[in-house]
Amino acid sequence: MSAEVSTVREASGSSTADVIDVRGLRKEFTVRVRAGRLRREKRVVSAVDGIDLRVARGEMLGYIGPNGAGKSTTLKMLTGVLAPSAGEVRVCGLRPVPQRTRLALRIGVVFGQRSQLWWDLPLRDSFDLLRHVYRVPAAEHAARLRRCRDLLDLDGFLDTPVRQLSLGQRMRGELTAALLHGPEVLFLDEPTIGLDVVSKQAVRGFLAELGRAGDTTLVLTTHDLADIERLCRRLVVIDHGRVVHDGSIAALHDRYGSRRLVVADLDTALPEPPVLPGAPLRRVEAEGHRLVYALESATAAEVVAGLAGLATLRDISIVEPDIEEVVARLYGR
Repeated sequence: MSAEVSTVREASGSSTADVIDVRGLRKEFTVRVRAGRLRREKRVVSAVDGIDLRVARGEMLGYIGPNGAGKSTTLKMLTGVLAPSAGEVRVCGLRPVPQRTRLALRIGVVFGQRSQLWWDLPLRDSFDLLRHVYRVPAAEHAARLRRCRDLLDLDGFLDTPVRQLSLGQRMRGELTAALLHGPEVLFLDEPTIGLDVVSKQAVRGFLAELGRAGDTTLVLTTHDLADIERLCRRLVVIDHGRVVHDGSIAALHDRYGSRRLVVADLDTALPEPPVLPGAPLRRVEAEGHRLVYALESATAAEVVAGLAGLATLRDISIVEPDIEEVVARLYGR
């Protein structure tokens, strides 16, 4: 894969506005590998290999990569779970490992495979215990819980023990638990994994509302790219521990040549598909009755007008570029 980095991030102000500031971040692990029938030797593996990353306050960042790219390792260093091998890390102005206790009061974490809820207690009691753990004033706790209850529809299972909740209900409880102390940064690792359609919509809607409020910075890692498209304006892609794209989703599509498509269904097939400026023909389907054009410099309206002057149109549709396809192409490089 190319190590070239696309740096089209929009300016977010001075460095004082950055709630996350990472420079030259590295994490190396020593592993033992077979070097013969009975002998093993040590080998150093770089899970994260020199990442630079700055995230502004209130930003919603998608942080993705293939399995083994270094996503979870990065999050563990940002939250103080792992110590870096090299580089500088500041989250909320704090160094995550030496100042982990102070940092815990200012961040929220939702990891899909770990729970911060008490398994045998009703959900309501878990929330109350967390208020005491984080020493949140009762009025603030009640206000935040009320908001989460409304947006995540928690009332139907607040008195249900956590072990009896469905996966979707538990994830909504985890999100609430991570936000009750008013964190400045929320780290989310696969928050919609395994959820049904209704639960996914509830979680995405809640996170979108949280992002619009602008009070909390969100860092989202996921393999569900629909989450990224709906929630994040900025996308950072890493592979083999290095950043290979940092910018908008639109910039990613431009970089790898994916375009919106105009699909035109004709009443009668034309002898030759028309050539339209700024919209190269991608393919012809249905025995010439369907033409598919890619929008480069032309607009959809210009393509439709051009076709309407040459043929009778039965139907027109606009197809958005598939982010999964372009990300798979990026991984393949």
